[in-house]
Amino acid sequence: MAEAEKVDEDIQDLRDRFLNSEFDEVTFEIDGERVAQYALACGETSPKFTDPGHDDFQAPPTFVSTLVGRRNMPSDFPDLGGMGMDAGKGVEWKAPVRAGETLTGRSHLHDIYTKTGRSGRMVFLVTRMELFDSSGTHVANADTRTVIREKIRA
Repeated sequence: MAEAEKVDEDIQDLRDRFLNSEFDEVTFEIDGERVAQYALACGETSPKFTDPGHDDFQAPPTFVSTLVGRRNMPSDFPDLGGMGMDAGKGVEWKAPVRAGETLTGRSHLHDIYTKTGRSGRMVFLVTRMELFDSSGTHVANADTRTVIREKIRA
């Protein structure tokens, strides 16, 4: 079997075993002052994001990227032999997040893929936290990408 086929096969095995299986659930109490501070730190000027007394006060869409679960990977996910580094965040906004609301975040691995660079193969892991308000409305998805540059094995 060619080396490229082995690489594709091991990533496909990880995808088959781990994608879309929930591995963490946490709740978050949304604090209006924290939301306003975040909005101001991001340079937001609209009172609906910066003034908790505003009639339509809500979190800026990217606020959910600050919410962190207890785990960032399934407990039985294998060690890929390299160092994990932050490879970016992504947010899919679906509905307003309001101060005083309790959100439930459920995490799963959403994608696993590779890229090859000058230093070798890099494995990208996309952890998605789906966020729901207390009525069950899906308000946002917050993706965290981690890249692992594999160690060269002798």
